Amino acid sequence: MLFVYIKIKCYNVYEVVMKNIYYYEDFDSDVVTSKNQDFKLKKNYKWVHHNIFYKISSYLLYYIFLFVSFIYVKLILHVKIVNKKVLSGKKNYFLFINHTQEVGDAFIPALITLPKRPYFIVNKANLGIPFLGKLLPMLGAIVVPEDLHDFKYFKEAINNYGKNHPIVVYPEGHIWPYYTKIRPFKKGCFQLAIDENSEIYSATVTYQKRKYSKKPRIVIYIEGGYQVNNLLSKKEKVNDIINKVRNSMIINSGKSNVEYVTYKKKDN
Repeated sequence: MLFVYIKIKCYNVYEVVMKNIYYYEDFDSDVVTSKNQDFKLKKNYKWVHHNIFYKISSYLLYYIFLFVSFIYVKLILHVKIVNKKVLSGKKNYFLFINHTQEVGDAFIPALITLPKRPYFIVNKANLGIPFLGKLLPMLGAIVVPEDLHDFKYFKEAINNYGKNHPIVVYPEGHIWPYYTKIRPFKKGCFQLAIDENSEIYSATVTYQKRKYSKKPRIVIYIEGGYQVNNLLSKKEKVNDIINKVRNSMIINSGKSNVEYVTYKKKDN
């Protein structure tokens, strides 16, 4: 990654305040990786915990996490959430968010879904993060299995936690820091939402100019609920709901007016 500090006007729409350049091959490229990117789940890994002491510890840890989230999201990232009222009174739904913050994406959903505690669908590589990785399941991480044999346990966790809690999904799959457009979605997570007969909402993270800082402000737009067309076939339902969520997020992503990171495709 190259670091170049510049400040210019760009067509009077974007202000390029600090250009970090990332190079990628395609939309499945990991521009950010962890030291334990190839982390493997233990054979006895549990997706659902019924132990009462585990549950109590999990909730205590979560409320500490929530306090830290509030400080980090409000005072460091300067996040503003628009139209949060559409989630008022909702207890179980799927929330799809574009994946653009290395650290913030762990904290932001807790403020969006407040007062409800969210659960997250995450890649197993997240469990390899030093120290924090081991705490993620207690904080609500539902890990996507690498073995199809374990998929039934994953589905059990979605069903168990999704009855009374929001399920947060980053459908783009990979973190692209400060990316201002919407990348292609993974279809499987939308099938999960349809299978669970859950309401579906989106949160579009945008980056907007701050008056006294080079670093942009994060403004998040909440939309939904998107209706599943039950007259369609199974495949058509998924494509239809993806289009509804994606089109809404593309429109909201156009509200970004700062380019903090530039992405360039590698030459073949």
